[in-house]
Amino acid sequence: MNRAVQSLPAAYFEALYAGDPDPWKFRTSPYEAEKYAATLAALPRARYGSVLEIGCSIGVLTRMLAARCERLVALDGSARAIATARRHCAGLPQVELLQREVPRQWPRGRHDLILLSEVVYYWDEADLAEVAAQTLRALRPDGDALLVHWTGTTDYPLSGDAAVEGFIRATTPGLQVVRQERTERYRLDLLRRA
Repeated sequence: MNRAVQSLPAAYFEALYAGDPDPWKFRTSPYEAEKYAATLAALPRARYGSVLEIGCSIGVLTRMLAARCERLVALDGSARAIATARRHCAGLPQVELLQREVPRQWPRGRHDLILLSEVVYYWDEADLAEVAAQTLRALRPDGDALLVHWTGTTDYPLSGDAAVEGFIRATTPGLQVVRQERTERYRLDLLRRA
């Protein structure tokens, strides 16, 4: 297996969504349903004021997360994914869905929670460092950053473990790890603004 060297471009994801509107089976996979439940259970607060979700895909987790916040800005680099997410999240006025390529198109604003689920391994080390820096700037005092990532073998620029560990190193001492959980297929890391 040859690992990608650079961050995966938006065109990579557009091609995936062109071939299948739900390429990872977010709506139907028991694995994804269990992981979503664990993600929501890991959130230490019942409600958040402002949430930023990086890599929202077709909005399945976005819709669930919307019940836990006053405002949710959800981003994805794929126009096709955002279009599907808009349909899936219709009727949720607190949700703003934006097509953005992170880290170059990071939105303005500060947030109480930044969720990075199944995204950090798509970036190369330089972009991962920029995402970490942007997270530090955008997270309010006592804010949470939650990372949830597949730990299996991939051909992405970084493995799930390497990407998450790199993110943690890049945000230390600004963020402190407050919870880490590992299952057979994914890891969940909760960090808090010091």
